[in-house]
Amino acid sequence: MAKITKEAALLYHENGRPGKIEVMPTKPYRTQTDLSLAYSPGVAYPCLEIQETPDAAYKYTDKGNLVAVISNGTAVLGLGDIGAMSGKPVMEGKGLLFKIYGGVDVFDIEIDEKDPEKFCEAVEKIAPTFGGINLEDIKAPECFYIEDRLKKSLDIPVMHDDQHGTAIISSAGLLNALEVAGKKIEDVKIVVSGAGAAAIMCTKLYVALGARRENILMLDSKGVITSDRENLTEQKKFFATDRRDVHTLEEAMKGADVFLGLSKGNVVSQDMIRSMASNPIVFACANPVPEISYEDAMAARPDVLMSTGRSDYPNQINNVIGFPYIFRGALDVHAKAINEEMKIAAVHAIADLAKQPVPEVVNKVYNVNNLSFGPDYFIPKPVDPRLITEVSAAVAKAAMDSGVARKQITDWDAYKRDLRLRMGQETSVTQNLYETARKHPQRVVFAEGLHPTMIKAAVQAKEEGLCAPILLGNTEMIQKKAAELDLNLEGVEIVNLRHDNECERRERYARVLADKRKREGYNFEEANDKMFDRNYFGMMMVETGEADALITGVYTKFATTLQAAKEIVGIRAPYKHFGTMHILNSKRGTYYIADTLVNRHPDKETIKDVARLTAEAIRFFNDEPRIAMISYTNFGTDSVGSPKMVSDAVRELQEEYPDLKIDGEMSVDLALDHERRDEKYPFLRLHNEVVNSMVFPNLSSASSAYKLIKQFSPETEVIGPLQMGLNKPIHFTDFDSSVRDIVNITAVAVIDAYVDKLKKNK
Repeated sequence: MAKITKEAALLYHENGRPGKIEVMPTKPYRTQTDLSLAYSPGVAYPCLEIQETPDAAYKYTDKGNLVAVISNGTAVLGLGDIGAMSGKPVMEGKGLLFKIYGGVDVFDIEIDEKDPEKFCEAVEKIAPTFGGINLEDIKAPECFYIEDRLKKSLDIPVMHDDQHGTAIISSAGLLNALEVAGKKIEDVKIVVSGAGAAAIMCTKLYVALGARRENILMLDSKGVITSDRENLTEQKKFFATDRRDVHTLEEAMKGADVFLGLSKGNVVSQDMIRSMASNPIVFACANPVPEISYEDAMAARPDVLMSTGRSDYPNQINNVIGFPYIFRGALDVHAKAINEEMKIAAVHAIADLAKQPVPEVVNKVYNVNNLSFGPDYFIPKPVDPRLITEVSAAVAKAAMDSGVARKQITDWDAYKRDLRLRMGQETSVTQNLYETARKHPQRVVFAEGLHPTMIKAAVQAKEEGLCAPILLGNTEMIQKKAAELDLNLEGVEIVNLRHDNECERRERYARVLADKRKREGYNFEEANDKMFDRNYFGMMMVETGEADALITGVYTKFATTLQAAKEIVGIRAPYKHFGTMHILNSKRGTYYIADTLVNRHPDKETIKDVARLTAEAIRFFNDEPRIAMISYTNFGTDSVGSPKMVSDAVRELQEEYPDLKIDGEMSVDLALDHERRDEKYPFLRLHNEVVNSMVFPNLSSASSAYKLIKQFSPETEVIGPLQMGLNKPIHFTDFDSSVRDIVNITAVAVIDAYVDKLKKNK
């Protein structure tokens, strides 16, 4: 993981618009009529409808998608009682997670009140605004009373995530870990280190799932909680043991099957782990330092099934796996509460998801994503795109079955499709790119090693675990530039291709290139001269197998780069041309745009190759190509120029590839409006298909299209340009590419290189 510094964190929160969330209008507001409908006099009509039928608020306002994240700042993360205002960045952060993972709108509300009665009164007064209440960072034992009272007094979902979020995720993990270990929940002995809100609720949920109270030992700061102790809270009394032979954590751990840690770091020793039963289950969730480190636990007992709260180890217990989707499902049926049935439904949905085949970014036949249910994977990853559909649907159904839903869902497939449409594909496409690349990191050359953006991208890619980066350029100058940028180059290889100590390699590369192109007028001297060029040298590293992929293009003249790629790695058979594609991850879904960088004025044969390469690339991302060939006309209304060229290309492609879903020529608006397109042109091969890719007739139109969307729709993430059709993973950037853009391309290049190796090993 990248090291988070104080300076970086403060800059992140301060830069641009302060904070992390904002309110955006969802209706037109440009004209006077729009404003009259939005406010006075038009707004009076929905007000009167709601007065007559209160539930109409779900129909006419954002109530059904609005959650309040409410805290008094008494137990903020690991910071303790820092006050309501000081906790605001955390509450904004929770709002951001709600939005990006669940599509849920949030107002964060910090209430400066520690008295539970007065706090509840304040929440009750503002509750009509919201469809749900997420209580956050409120200390125990007050949090128990606050949640219980609000659940009784309000008719909307109320959940204290610190209690139930960890409980739900760890319970899903426990069910699966027990299955891996071959044990039953009713038989296992459980030790719980910690007696705060999260520990109490985790253990209660374990009991609801079948664990026996007599098999549970809970410890607080004084040791094992026994029934003869005085002044126990009601929550601690529930788990107090009658045993008198065990007092310390060390004694409690002997023979235990399960350890749950929600206390503090480094309280568990290796000897304690060794004293546990066979196949011990250890959930060390103290954060950032767990009760025992992953390394120490695995060294003590190789058969241990381990989870932590950290993302850099397997089986992370992360609340983001639960709360966005639990509230999503509850909101979508206008639930009156989040009850036990809904929580248990979430547990089973999360647990079941880990047993299903893991989504793959690349084509499944290459088996790139090799995660499978077992010791290293029994809890789904937080970025799993299926969480939004599977958990939300399970929670919504449980709300309906248990009688707390105001609204019924009858078509579950349609509901899941709607969820995917609302969320777009960023969390599935981009996050899965990173997840896949991390599992198969490759050696990636960053040709323009002196460019600050390229250095930053290489370092970030290394910190993200995507690759082993190689920077080309003068060693001293790169190190100086990195120092100025406060970047850590540890783990980053620097190759000074022009240094005398690289003379042998330059000459060796030159001989390889000269021999490869000897029938094209090349000689050794000419090839050797070119080895002083960073792109020629870097591509030869990839060609000879001394690196796996190359990233270039931040400031190199593009024509030169293209020529080097053609000469060194060549175009992949059976194609005669290559191209590039951009991926647009928008709220409407994922779209693939080609050719955005290579072919300025393609002829018919070129655009046919680009279309076929686009289809192949889309399948690489485990998607089905549905291609619209774009022009300014529709189906022969103009019979000259690019419309004629595109029309002829489509006709030949359809004849040669009868199963390819492709049609055109057509305008962009028609391509994206499938209902109007199907009504007007029912004969199309794309009939009843939603287009996900567009091939443009020339470079200027394709480049303009994706850049226009990028500027006008900042929430749309753009990945690319992605190379299509070269023999080796040589990928290009734009001169205005950001660090994130380059890191995204790096992830694709890594996967490209890994898949290339798999093909060769077949």
